[in-house]
Amino acid sequence: MSSSTMAVAPPTADQPRQSAGRVALYVLVIIFAIFFLFPLYVGLSTAFKSMSEVTRSSIWAPPTAPTLENFKLAWDVLSRGFLNSVYLTIPAVIISSILGSLNGYVLSKWQFRGSNLIFALILFGMFIPYQAILIPLVQFLQGVGAYGSIPGLILVHVIYGIPITTLIFRNYYVDVPTELIESGTMDGAGFFGIYRHVVFPISVPAFVVVLIWQFTSVWNEFLFAVSITSNPVVQPITVALAGLGASTAGTNYGMQMAGSLLTAVPTLLVYIFLSRYFIEGLLAGSVKG
Repeated sequence: MSSSTMAVAPPTADQPRQSAGRVALYVLVIIFAIFFLFPLYVGLSTAFKSMSEVTRSSIWAPPTAPTLENFKLAWDVLSRGFLNSVYLTIPAVIISSILGSLNGYVLSKWQFRGSNLIFALILFGMFIPYQAILIPLVQFLQGVGAYGSIPGLILVHVIYGIPITTLIFRNYYVDVPTELIESGTMDGAGFFGIYRHVVFPISVPAFVVVLIWQFTSVWNEFLFAVSITSNPVVQPITVALAGLGASTAGTNYGMQMAGSLLTAVPTLLVYIFLSRYFIEGLLAGSVKG
C-alpha cells in the first residue's frame, strides 16, 4: 500500500483531555515558579538599589539606577567570614564523607553481630536537636581546647554529619554485588585494600550526593557557628551576615540583600553544576539491580 493511500488513525477521545491536562499542569508549574521566584526578584532588585531609592520606592519596583555599591560594601564585611566558611566547609565535608563511606562499607558488606544495632544508634544521631546538646557540646570543646576555633567547629560538623552520610553510603553499597568483595578477599586484599581498589572507585555517585548535601548543610548552618565561634575573626559567613547592614543610622536593606546573595552563591553554583549528578546518585542508591 502506498503512503498516499495509508489510513490515518482518527484522534481518540482521550487525546484532547490529555492535552488539556498537560496545559493545566504547565500553567500550575509556572504559577508556582513565579511564586517562589518572587523573593529572589525582590532580593536582586533591592541589592542593586541605592539606600535612598530603597526607602522611597516600592520593593516591587526595579532599580532605576542600578549600582554595585551594596555588593562592594557587603563583601568588605563578609570577605573574612567567606574565607572562614571555606576553611570550615571543605575539611568538614571531606572528612564526614570519607567516614560515612567507611561506615556504610562496614555496615553493608562486613556485617557482624550487633551491626544493625550500631547502625540504628548512628541513625539516632540524626534526630537529636542541636539545642539539646549545645551546653554539653560547648563544655566538651572548652575541655579539649577547641572552643572558639574553626577546628572545633569542623569536629562538630563531622560528628553531626556521620549519621546522614552513613545512611546514604550504606543504602548505596547494599546494591553492590557481594561477589566483588569476595573476589578481592580471594586475591589477598585486606579491609582497606578492598575499599581502596574495589569499593571507592564505584562510589562516585554516592560521594556526589553526600558532598552536595554536606556542603549545603555546613555552609548554611548558623546555630553551631554562632555558639562555638564567639570571636569575629573565626566566625563563618552566616554569623557575619546576621549583623550586616544594621547600625544606629538605620538598616541598609540593599547591603543586606547583596550580602545574602553573595552568601548563597557557592551553594547555588554547586547545585547548578552538580544537580544532574545529584539526581543520578540518589537513583543509583534506590533502584535495585
